[in-house]
Amino acid sequence: MEQAHSLLLNEEACSQLREHQRAEFVFEWLSFLKKLLPATDRADVKKNQKRLVEQLTTVLTGSPGPPTRLLLAQCLALVYRVGDSLTSSLTVDRCNDIIRSKDDSPSFLPTRLAAVACLGVLYEQLGRLLINSFKESVANLLKATKSSEVRVAAHQYILKGLGVSAVSCHRDIYKAARTCLTDRSMAVRCAAAKCLLELQREAVFLWSTELENVATLCFRAFEGSNYDVRVGISKLLGTLLASALEPRQRNSLKEVMELLSSGFLRGGAGFLRASGDMLKGISSVSRDVRVGITQTCVVFVSILGGAWLETHFSCLLSLLMEWVSHARATQYPADAVSCRCCASFILRATLGTLLGEKAQIAAAKEICQLISKQKRVVDAALHEGNMEARVSPADVAASQHVLVCALLELGSLLQDLSSTAAPLLLDTSIGMLDTVISVLLHPSASARLAAAWCLRCVAVGMPAQVAVLLDRCAERLNALKSCPEAVAGYSAAIAALLGAVQLCPLGISHSKGKVVMTLAEDLLRSAAQNSRISIQRTQGGWLLLSALFTLGPTVMEQHLPRLLLLWKCAFPLSVKDVENELRRGDSFTWQVTLEGRAGALCAMKSLVVHCKDLLTDDVISRLRPLLSCAVALLNQLPSIIKSYGNQIKNAATVFRLRVYEILTMLQPKTYEGNFGTVLKQLLNDLTGPEITACAELNLLPSLCYSQDLALRGTLEYDPFTIFEKAQEVPTPLPPASALTAAAVQLFGVIFPHLGIQAQILEQFCEFVRHLKGARQQTVQIHVAAAFCCTLKCLASSRRELGSEEVQRPALSLLLGALEGSNPLLRCMASEGLSRLVQVLNDPNFTVSITLMSFDKLKTARDAITRTGHALALSAVYRYLSGISSPQYLSACVGVLFTLSQDSTSPEVQMWALHALSMVVDLAGPLYHSHLEASFTLVLRLLLSTPHTHVEVQQSLGRCLNALITSMGPDLQGEGAGVCAVRTSCLVGCAVMQDIQDCLVQAQAISCLQQLHMFAPCFVNLASLVPSLCINLCSSYLSLRRAVVACLRQLAQREAVEVSEHAVALVKELPRRDNTQLGESVGLEGALFSLLDRESDPRLCRDIQETLVHMMSSAAESNLAHWLKLCKDVLSASADSAAAAAVETQQEEDGDRYDDSSAFHAKSESSGPFNNLRWSTRVFSMECVCRIIAQCENGDLAHFNMALAQEQRLHESADYVVLHLADLIRMAFMAATDHSDQLRLAGLQTLLVIIRKFSNVPEPEFPGHVILEQYQANVGAALRPAFHVDAPPNVTAKACQVCSAWIASGVISDLRRVHQLLASSLAKVQVGRDVTSQLYNESTFTMETLAVLKAWAEVPNTITQLLNHHLQQQSDEAGTADPAGAGLLKLVQTDLATLSRLWLAALQDHALLTLPSQYSSQLPSTGGSFYTAEMVEQARPHYYSAWATILHATALWLNSTGFIIVDEGPANLSRPVTPTSMGQSTSLSSVKSPEDVNTDRLHLILGISVEFLCSPHSGDQMENISSCLQALQALLEVPWPRSKVGNDQALSVELLSVLHRLIVTRESPSIQLAVLELVRQIVCAAQEHVKEKRHSAEVDDGAAEKETVPEFGEGRDTGGLVPGKSLVFGALELCLCTLVRKLPQLSPKLAGSPTGRGGQTCFLSNTDCRLVTSALAILSELPSICSPEGSVSVLPTVLYLLLGVLREAVKGSVGAESGQLVPGILQALRTVLTSPMSRAEKSRGAWTELLRCALHTLLESWHSGMDEVTTLTSLTIFLLYASAEVTTVEPLQTRCIQAFRDSLESKDPVVSRESYQMLVSLFQGPALVARPFILALGGRLVSQLEEVEKSHPQGPAELQAVQDAIRALEALVFAADETHRPQLVAVLLPILISLLLDENALASAPAASRSLHESALRDLMRIGPQHSTVFKALMASSPHMKARLEAAVKGNQESVNTKAQAPRVISKNTPSIQLKINFL
Repeated sequence: MEQAHSLLLNEEACSQLREHQRAEFVFEWLSFLKKLLPATDRADVKKNQKRLVEQLTTVLTGSPGPPTRLLLAQCLALVYRVGDSLTSSLTVDRCNDIIRSKDDSPSFLPTRLAAVACLGVLYEQLGRLLINSFKESVANLLKATKSSEVRVAAHQYILKGLGVSAVSCHRDIYKAARTCLTDRSMAVRCAAAKCLLELQREAVFLWSTELENVATLCFRAFEGSNYDVRVGISKLLGTLLASALEPRQRNSLKEVMELLSSGFLRGGAGFLRASGDMLKGISSVSRDVRVGITQTCVVFVSILGGAWLETHFSCLLSLLMEWVSHARATQYPADAVSCRCCASFILRATLGTLLGEKAQIAAAKEICQLISKQKRVVDAALHEGNMEARVSPADVAASQHVLVCALLELGSLLQDLSSTAAPLLLDTSIGMLDTVISVLLHPSASARLAAAWCLRCVAVGMPAQVAVLLDRCAERLNALKSCPEAVAGYSAAIAALLGAVQLCPLGISHSKGKVVMTLAEDLLRSAAQNSRISIQRTQGGWLLLSALFTLGPTVMEQHLPRLLLLWKCAFPLSVKDVENELRRGDSFTWQVTLEGRAGALCAMKSLVVHCKDLLTDDVISRLRPLLSCAVALLNQLPSIIKSYGNQIKNAATVFRLRVYEILTMLQPKTYEGNFGTVLKQLLNDLTGPEITACAELNLLPSLCYSQDLALRGTLEYDPFTIFEKAQEVPTPLPPASALTAAAVQLFGVIFPHLGIQAQILEQFCEFVRHLKGARQQTVQIHVAAAFCCTLKCLASSRRELGSEEVQRPALSLLLGALEGSNPLLRCMASEGLSRLVQVLNDPNFTVSITLMSFDKLKTARDAITRTGHALALSAVYRYLSGISSPQYLSACVGVLFTLSQDSTSPEVQMWALHALSMVVDLAGPLYHSHLEASFTLVLRLLLSTPHTHVEVQQSLGRCLNALITSMGPDLQGEGAGVCAVRTSCLVGCAVMQDIQDCLVQAQAISCLQQLHMFAPCFVNLASLVPSLCINLCSSYLSLRRAVVACLRQLAQREAVEVSEHAVALVKELPRRDNTQLGESVGLEGALFSLLDRESDPRLCRDIQETLVHMMSSAAESNLAHWLKLCKDVLSASADSAAAAAVETQQEEDGDRYDDSSAFHAKSESSGPFNNLRWSTRVFSMECVCRIIAQCENGDLAHFNMALAQEQRLHESADYVVLHLADLIRMAFMAATDHSDQLRLAGLQTLLVIIRKFSNVPEPEFPGHVILEQYQANVGAALRPAFHVDAPPNVTAKACQVCSAWIASGVISDLRRVHQLLASSLAKVQVGRDVTSQLYNESTFTMETLAVLKAWAEVPNTITQLLNHHLQQQSDEAGTADPAGAGLLKLVQTDLATLSRLWLAALQDHALLTLPSQYSSQLPSTGGSFYTAEMVEQARPHYYSAWATILHATALWLNSTGFIIVDEGPANLSRPVTPTSMGQSTSLSSVKSPEDVNTDRLHLILGISVEFLCSPHSGDQMENISSCLQALQALLEVPWPRSKVGNDQALSVELLSVLHRLIVTRESPSIQLAVLELVRQIVCAAQEHVKEKRHSAEVDDGAAEKETVPEFGEGRDTGGLVPGKSLVFGALELCLCTLVRKLPQLSPKLAGSPTGRGGQTCFLSNTDCRLVTSALAILSELPSICSPEGSVSVLPTVLYLLLGVLREAVKGSVGAESGQLVPGILQALRTVLTSPMSRAEKSRGAWTELLRCALHTLLESWHSGMDEVTTLTSLTIFLLYASAEVTTVEPLQTRCIQAFRDSLESKDPVVSRESYQMLVSLFQGPALVARPFILALGGRLVSQLEEVEKSHPQGPAELQAVQDAIRALEALVFAADETHRPQLVAVLLPILISLLLDENALASAPAASRSLHESALRDLMRIGPQHSTVFKALMASSPHMKARLEAAVKGNQESVNTKAQAPRVISKNTPSIQLKINFL
């Protein structure tokens, strides 16, 4: 195909191709030429123009296919437009000659059509250049315009090109188009409509003098039209009518409205023109006409726009209400329903999409006034007064339709507006609720049900109204029990409101269910008291009970016994009594009875649907006899109807329907004894003589358009659907149709359980065989549907069909249906065959079916048989995991190929291609051998199929999609075959994109989407994205869905490129093309606008995902654009105040804490969006949160103002912190909106902002954070959420924000937040008042716990702030009050109440976390903040709050030290808990403070341990941390520490839980907290052991020491029992920690890969802290053992200590080991100083073990180790271990040798540390120090004497010499007084030898000078202390004396010089320098 990419056609390459390839080649060349010509130089085009025109003309005369024609015409026009246009008239003449040709053969038709197309496009593109020939061309076309839509379309192009210049031919074209507008061909009608639409741009007469005629013509064109025709003609007529209202025209709106009314009410009859039908009486207008006029109205209003609609809405409303109330439109019920649907559609399509929220509220007021007016009409009609003033009954009947339409639209408006419509309800001038409720008394059932549904919509939109409306309706129902309309109306309203609760997350109070139950029971019990209202009370009672089940099992469980009693009363006691009933009663009695039993059965159905958990075996056993009676009554119905006439026929039908519905939902075994009766009734309903209407649309809804179904149903057909969970008004089928559908479903359920299956199926076949005509088709559809339902049930339950006797009639039945005349029947039969094959699962049977179809297809010639069996071939393997036989596949493909090329029958082509697409899907990889041929076939058909055969093109699109999917990633290949296939795909997509049908275009987009998925580099986004953008605002939902789905996929990979192509498109588009794109908002802005208009959930979801993908790709790089876009969307509210820019202004005067005073609004431009809905604005806030989250993973500068400002100076980057003011402003605007959902989104955004920016410092004010300046904004945003009328979920979210705001530590203005929290706490203390509760009790739980959690953040924050302050105080001397002190003062007053509430909440949580087997222990009345019925709903709220409350409670207990203060009773509305945590006011149950504290301690311990043991706590790291911190806070207090220490089982249990936690949680903070808690537990045990020992010593007195019992673990034996030993548990935990960080410690792991052998295992700072914490715990363990126990533990402790030490000295723990060594040494010291080492019973063993440890330490001495650490550890051993350990040989000698070696070290650092250790040793115990002095003293002196010869050269050497002097000094002072003078005499000469003379001092290095000064200071200090020795030495050595004197003198001179230096400086340099250069 690359050869086709040239300016001139490559005729040589083209001629070598086969015919079908040639067509593809030409199409590809034309496609390329169309793109190439605009970019080609004009000279090149002129140079090749002659040859190019010749080639194009050759294509023109070569019978081109439909897609090629249009492309050819466009290329011809382009050649003349880009090149030389002078010769264009020759081509026009050539085309005219072809059109005039007398050749009428089929082969010449494509050429003639191509000439027509070329002519049209030439005139469109060249316009006035061809003005001279246009009359001839038009005349030529007019003669030919008889049957082709292409010829009509040519006029459209001519008009578009010539415009006003073609005025002379306008009338002629109009006359021709008029004729075509009513042509039999739908395609011709469409083309004529488009032609006239183009004509009306210039032909004024169309919408002036000819308007009435054109309108009449359009009405006639609607007759028998299809969807495309209705769309085209409605667009034409709507445009004409809108044009007629232009100011320069004289047509008034009234005339236009009357014109529409005439069409809607009279059909094709002319305006003010009498007709025969009018003279005869009322005539029926076809549905097609009314639907067409409905679409016309929508087009008409849409063109005029939202502003016009807002102004003229009352006129439109009057028009629509006139339609639905006119006698012509409402004579038949079906017509009335249809007309109401039309009016509702117009209202929804205009009000719902064109108006903003403010205008919608105004429209709602208008509708409300209309309702009020209609209600007054009815009231006047029913009022018994002046007979002359009374309105006729016809007006009353008509008013019901007006009311239904008005109420349903009002409900939709209120539901869409949601809480933004709240002010509308408060407007007393219209009294909306009063008006709607008043309609509940209307005499018409449909009006009452519409009013009930409207109230339901109010409840869904504003959940706070549910309880109010329920109370009001219940009260009115009680008051008007004697009025039949009131009973029916108010019961329907209550049922509707109960149904609304399913869509209200906040629910209703549990008590409302009891009220409704009582009402229903009262209605049913009093039904028999007054015959006038028996039916209404019966229906109303059961309707209420049925609706009540939607509240769920928790509500209904307690009412079930009463319901069972009511059900029992509704039915006879036994089947015998059913027979006896026949002899009693009359027509009215039977009507009431049947209504009552139908209602009872509906309540049972509601039980099964909504409360299946209550359907226990016991309940089923009680219902079984009732169902038996109901089934038995089915047998009696015919005789009852015969006796009492048709007046009870409808009640009987409804009763049968209810029986079928409930039986379908129950297990068949429940009623298996009644199978015979049920089957008899089913056969009668499916095949009986009474059936007249065919119900295929009802039986096969999945194969029908939803619009067709919607027009068939209405709410009054089944009032019991009013409580269904649905957003849209239910449209139940008429009872007769619903009965058939229910019979089909029930037959499918019970058939598998019957024993006479073969006889039933044979009977079905007989019925179908003997019937004729329409009745035969109806019965055939019924029985086939019933059997298909059976097969589906069998397949889902994996049951078998039965023997061959059953299979034979089953197959016969399905094959008969497969050849039925109804296409839906054939589809169902093919589905049935596939299910039959699945159920039988017999390969032989499957093969026989396929062979049968093959044989039929070979012989049959009729389209019906061929289509049915073609579909069967593809469907057979649908449920058998695909096609696996290559032979079958080849045969199947061959047959379908042949059928799909049968151009004589488009129907056969369509079915065959559809079947082929299914085969491709089912065959999978097996189909690859047929791919190339299939692609060729599809492309050939696409290029040759006429545009009139749209169904074939749609099937071709499905085929192409399936083929691309089958090819999959192989499309990326580079082989010749793959390239050809890929080109075929692209050509096929291009062909389909040029086809006008929306479904075909959608398929094209879907195919390109698949191609982009598998081979993205071969899809040209530059052409794809513009085509998607242009179709983004298509009027076709399917096309919009395809576009957005494709954009969603593109945005995942190439979001930036997609946006760029969209912006480029905006610049190229002419102004007349409105695609909603703008350069400022781009594609993303268009998607936001589309999202605002769309109501389809799937499409909205795709739009949101597309925007999210675009955001994730581009938001960070284009941050300002996205944030501005979100801000514009948020600001695009109807209310200008909501779109105001909010500015912060701190008030200098007045109350600075009044948030409202901190803001004022100023108006600003509305931006690119207008009047967006709240849901779109909510999504914009979600986008803001996503942007912030995305930036969190990006550059650090996003959350660092200083860094962001710095980087922005150097590069053009943008950071989110720079937009913080806008973020706060947006969050504030959303949080203070009228819409509750938007308020929640705003608060969530505020929460995200606080969490992300709370730690960002303010660069201009060091020590402050950036959020401090927005405190007023945050306070103002939070304040409305704490209003008394705020919904609980909003308040709860605001509390969450408060928690984060407090925890952030940002707040300096404490009173602002405290006021909000105090108001919320007061609200909680008031409690839940059941009578005024608006929402479910669980919302009280939610709100209360949110408030308590917010307060709980305060102590936590105070603790953090105080700890931070203390740390700062230790670092720097500061006396300022800590940040938390002020907050602490404010909170102190509320702590008494808060602590009780916290404890109550914790006890509730503890009870709710009990396992299910302990549910009986739960309080029967519920807890403090939940009721017993709402347990399940309350659990999530407790789960989200308990951890913070637990931590706060522990901190409170920590602060009080567990000392109970009598704070007085808390102001609670009910007891805090059943036990009140020891605070009960009952004197008999008053607990001691000890018991209260014990309860509290166990409560907190129990909750913490239960949670930490839970396997589901993995994602709750914050909660784990809170638990551990709470336990730490408790164990800081002596009393709970003593409790834990006394209870060893508790301590062991805690250690076990902590061990599991440290093993399963990798978080370092969690592990550190665990070890800290273990340390506290060990400390508690230590204190307990010390106390016991001390008590024993005191109590024992003078007794013998042997009698003192051994305290501590191990007792006398030293054994530690795993699972019961605290020490063992602590050892396990510490060992686990150490081995995980240092696997080398484990002998098993030391050489393994896990242990990493001798490799370095780098420990981080945190790892080092973990290891030292574990060692610290280990070192304390011996102290809590008995002497024998300590001996058992000591080897393990020493092994681990020395093991870690060994790794540290080897340097195998990484660079951070410097932090590790101090911890190791401290732990070693703790062990060596343990009292157990000196205890009498353990001293010997300890000595031996410590000697072994010392030996081990010495053995580990080797080269390359850290000598300093080893020396330090040796020193600790020598100093802190007993002398018995270290003075034995050879240990002592080896220790001395180790020191001697270190003294010889060349490393000055090692030498320095050695001397420092010697200082400690020389000062140690004499027994230890003496050997070291004797061994090392001489060496020390000699080393110091050598210093005089080699002075130190650096700081390290200097320090070593100074430390050596310190060591010698320590040695001197360690000697006895008698020997000290001799040693001083040795020390002093050494010091003097270090002094330098005056000359050497000046030139000496710095180290030598420092040593000189140090020696001189020592001499000046030591000399006076030993004056005798000093004097003697000076006298005996004049040299030394002179040296010393010179040094002293030099030192004195230097001191004097330094003292004078500052004064010299002060004379020369001023202390303050003035800055004089200000530039």
